[in-house]
Order: sequence, then structure tokens, then C-alpha cells
Amino acid sequence: MNAYTLAELLDTLGEPMFRVLTAPDGLAAPVSEVLLYDAAAPFPRSSPGALLLAVGARAGEVGSLARDAAAAGMAGMVVRDEDGQPDTVEAAKAHGIALLAVDGQAAWHHVHLLLASAIGSRSGPEGSEAAFGDLFALANAIAAAVGGATVVEDARQRILAYSTVPGQAVDEARRQGILGRQVPSSPENTEQYRVLFAALGPVRLPPLDGDELPRLAVAIRAGGEPLGSVWAVDDGHLSPNAEEALTRGASTAALLLLRARASAELSRHVTGDLLRRLLDGTADPDGAAHRLGFAVGSPVRVAAFALDGAVSAPDGEQRALRLLDLTRLQCEARYAWHACVLMEGRVYALLPAASERGGEQHKGLIQDIVRRASQALRMSVRAGLGAVVADLAAVRASRDDADLVLQVLGLDEDVAAVNEVRARVVLLQLRELMGRQRELRVGAWQEVLDYDGEQCTDYARTLVCWLDAGCDVARAAKALAVHPNTCRYRLRQVQQHLGIDLDDPDERLVLWLQLRTLGGLRGTDW
Repeated sequence: MNAYTLAELLDTLGEPMFRVLTAPDGLAAPVSEVLLYDAAAPFPRSSPGALLLAVGARAGEVGSLARDAAAAGMAGMVVRDEDGQPDTVEAAKAHGIALLAVDGQAAWHHVHLLLASAIGSRSGPEGSEAAFGDLFALANAIAAAVGGATVVEDARQRILAYSTVPGQAVDEARRQGILGRQVPSSPENTEQYRVLFAALGPVRLPPLDGDELPRLAVAIRAGGEPLGSVWAVDDGHLSPNAEEALTRGASTAALLLLRARASAELSRHVTGDLLRRLLDGTADPDGAAHRLGFAVGSPVRVAAFALDGAVSAPDGEQRALRLLDLTRLQCEARYAWHACVLMEGRVYALLPAASERGGEQHKGLIQDIVRRASQALRMSVRAGLGAVVADLAAVRASRDDADLVLQVLGLDEDVAAVNEVRARVVLLQLRELMGRQRELRVGAWQEVLDYDGEQCTDYARTLVCWLDAGCDVARAAKALAVHPNTCRYRLRQVQQHLGIDLDDPDERLVLWLQLRTLGGLRGTDW
């Protein structure tokens, strides 16, 4: 196969996305494959023409990486912008290897997909049936026929495939869309899609700002159902029969999308049903482990995601599905597979825990999902992490933990693990337990509240502040904003009028728990 050179890759993907830091031998070196650096695996001894993505490499490690990459015959290395320091560039120069930088916000799996697709998706001869073997090949074939860089999207405006024909003009909007695998949401974009799906054939759409190029687009349909769309960048050099070629391409894309959708829907249905039963505690854990790709007996944990805010039923369902898609994407990027499902308005993700240390990596992933989803959905998203359990047989317990975390998150919290909010979770469970059993509900706490209501006193609040302060009158008085003598007087009155023995530690403990759980009082909230 005729391999891409570094220069052709940069021409195809655009220098704003990939920046050349140094190229001691020029950019004519052919690129045969893209490799991900793995510090835990042996470094390849011979990989002629490979492009190495320095995933997780620290700036101080790039020098030795450059030496090993040059010895293996690699074409170059890719680092993040912030890692491209002068000493890093000098190390690459010293070993005669090209060094490229990628945007610091780009996910490595997207960068890998972008480069691997460009390298492996050169279009075949015109009219070749092999060019239509998959969506990436189809995008290249359409781009060659139409004369403009092409993307294929699904009905949710997710970019499924894009062309990599060298020399065709692209703009920043296309680059950013490909990098994020999603067309950015905006009122202007929404209007263009409305026009596109209302049209019976291809439409020409103007640029949305001064830095963009016009587009030629057509809807992908099957039996009247919109499946997606095909877009071509119009730099003024489209072929005379561009509209006809784009329409033919959309027809082929419809067949591919229907075939892919049928396969994906079947797999998703089977996996989703299995995961629901597993989270409910009704599935065979050993059989589920095999089907979901887990080793039998491997530790796991559950993360639960919820939309925070009131939305209408149709809009809420649509946003929940978007949240599911975003969670799947991030889990697949992290673990190369995903086990995510939407249940009762919440998205649950099953996470492997065998290689996680202290749960920080899990929490970092969940925080990233919440941040991205909140931005994409334009509303707050919250998440709870259940405890790590020994195997899939105990998954229900981890799910219950994650649900409880969502219930106790504070107003200024969006992510927490159950071990971080364990006290709040226990109090919540105690409140539910005490609310169900009459003998746990009766006690002096209700008498105190009733007395306050009848006599306009403030004894319940005083008791909670005093008990929260560890029976320290000075601290309780400060929380109440009263003189310590006032606090002492109220405590004496409680004992005198209500007969509560505040010297009895058991009485204090029960009174405190009931006021905190059943009464919903908390000294620091006043």
C-alpha cells in the first residue's frame, strides 16, 4: 500500500491540530502505523515507519523515548503541547526523530483513531467496490467523487467517519468536530440541520462564521426515516456532478448504517438486558462475567450518573440517552469496552477495579464524564461511586451505594465516592429505617419539637447545636449566636419541663440521632 508521509498527514489533518516541533530529517518519512506508548510493556525493537504516541510519558522521559524510537526506525513521536518543552525538542533533534505536538485537550484515543484512520483509509481506484467496505472508505470515496473533504454523521450529529484525502481543504469547525466526534451544539447549527432534513435532496449551506467554508450536505434516509447526513466542504472546487455523487454516497451510507444499526441494536439489547439483571441482582454472575468481558472473581464497582434539574419528559429522555452515549464513549476510551445502561432515568457504568489504586483513577474518570456531559447537555450532571466489591455477585450492593451517594450529595458537590460520604449515607439509611418502624420513631425528640411549637421556644435547635458541638456550651452558644448562659438556661429548662436526662449518654445519643434523622435538624445549618 502507498504509505502516507508525515507531510501528507499534516496536510490531511491540518497543522492547527498537529504542530511540528522539530523534524531533523524533514517530513518525507513514510508512516506505516500508529503505536501507543505503554510504560508497562517492552519497547518494540523494530517498528520502521511507526508514529509513537507518548501516552502518559513525562517530559523527562521523552529523551530516552526518542532514543529508543530512533533505534527502532520510527518515523516520529507525538506529545501533548504542554510536554513540548525546549529540552524535549532538543532530545528529539539529538536522536534525529520528528516530534509533533497535539492539543493538550485532545483525548489520546481520539488522536490514535484520527491518525490510524488517515493512514489506513486511502481511497481505492475510482469505482472500486473495495472503497465502500466501511464508512471510512465510503467517506474517502465520496470525497474523491465530490471533490471536497467529507464527513458522515448519524441522526444525533455524531461523526461516524471522515475522509482523509490529501490536499482537500478543511476548516477549524471540521477539525474540532472530528476531534470531539460530535458536531458542536448551537442555534445556528440547529437551524442548518432543520433545513437539511426538510429538503428532499442536497442543499448548499453558507458558513456559520467568517473562518468557515460553505458546505454541501444531504440527508441519509431509509424508507423516509432520517439516519444521518453526509457533509462535504465546499472550497469552490467541487466537481460539476457533486450533488449527484453526494446523493449516491448517501444511498450507500444508508445501507451501511442500517446493517450496523441492526447488529449494534441486537448486541446492545442483549448486553443491556444482562447488565440490568446484574445490577438488580437477578443474573448469574459467572455467565454475566463471560458475556461482559470480565474475569470471574475480578473486583468491580458501579458508578451512577443523574441529570440534576427538572426537564420535560421527552427532553429528559433525550438528554438521558445523550448522557448514556457520553458515558459509553468515555468508558470505551478508558477500558477499550463499556458496560453502561440506562435504568429508571439514571445511567450506570460497571467499572473494573482490579488495577485501580485507591479509587482515584475511577474518580478522575467520573469527574471527567460529569464535566463533559454537563457542558454538552448544558445542565448539571451528578455522579456517585459505589464501593469496590469482590466480584459480580456483589454488584447490587455497589449499585445501592452509588444510588445513596446521589441522594446525599451536597449543593456544591457533583461527584463523590461512598467512602467519602459514608456518615451521610448511614444517617440517610437510619432515617429510612426509623421511619418504617414505630418503636424507633417514638421518643423525647417529638416532645421537644411539640413544646417548641406550643411555647415558641428554641429548645430543639439548642439541643442539636449542643450535641453537634460535643456538649461544649461555648461552641454551641457561638453557633446559636447567643450568650453561653442563655444556652445553659435552655438546657436546664429542657431537663426541667420535659424530663430529659442530658447526663445519660444513651439518652443523648438517641435524642441526637432522632433529631438529626427524623427531625432533619443539623446544628451547622442554622
